[in-house]
Amino acid sequence: MRASVIQISVDEGESVESRRRRVASIVRDQSGADLVVLPELWTTGAFAYEEFGREAEPLEGPTYEAMAKAASDAGVWLHAGSIPERDPDGPLYNTSLVFSPSGDLAAAYRKIHRFGFDKGEAVLMGAGTELVTVRLPSTTLGLGTCYDLRFPELFRGLVDAGAETLVVPAGWPERRRSHWTLLAQARAVENQSFVVACGTAGTHAGVPQAGHSIVVDPWGEVLARAGAEEEVLTVEFDPGKVATTREQFPVLKDRVLGLQPPRRP
Repeated sequence: MRASVIQISVDEGESVESRRRRVASIVRDQSGADLVVLPELWTTGAFAYEEFGREAEPLEGPTYEAMAKAASDAGVWLHAGSIPERDPDGPLYNTSLVFSPSGDLAAAYRKIHRFGFDKGEAVLMGAGTELVTVRLPSTTLGLGTCYDLRFPELFRGLVDAGAETLVVPAGWPERRRSHWTLLAQARAVENQSFVVACGTAGTHAGVPQAGHSIVVDPWGEVLARAGAEEEVLTVEFDPGKVATTREQFPVLKDRVLGLQPPRRP
């Protein structure tokens, strides 16, 4: 399986529409990949809170249309990162979109854990409630977004739902870059899954971004890692390694907690 992880630079000098066109062009250039992944909130910047309301769009808005066509033109599965989604009957959501090679929407995931500690995203956006997996021909994706990476129970739930490759778009700040790498490897090891984690470059509303997108195998080995600037990180891996790893080292079979309700005293 060949994955292209597109670490987009989000900078204030580029309009959303211009960036949307540019990203669509980069996606089209990935023809031949099996999976293409974009970062979180790349249209606005994950820390550009004042832009969320102004640039929010319906699920099937301009980003949806541009990414659906780009996926179809390239013939790839496209995790199009996330957008600020405006629900006509509710709040904004941080929503990820996944398209099939025909350009059809395969899944939408509303981010469950909102970052901000009662500020920013945590108060400006609603929380998703559903775990989402997507079946590809050679693997099943489990979807998480940025701050979700700090909550292992979400990813264990995705594994229980059949996930083998965990995909995490993010707008992760540079000052906590060491956590980004550590948590991506931890989620891979504890779930015996591949992790494909795509970050942004540039600066969002004065917050330097970590970059360093990373792909990790089920043993926690880093298969590929980006630098700090915008780039396309391309990596090939064998999805069958998940089943082999889980068979050779069947740690998931020894789970005790979380499998049944606790006994009452």
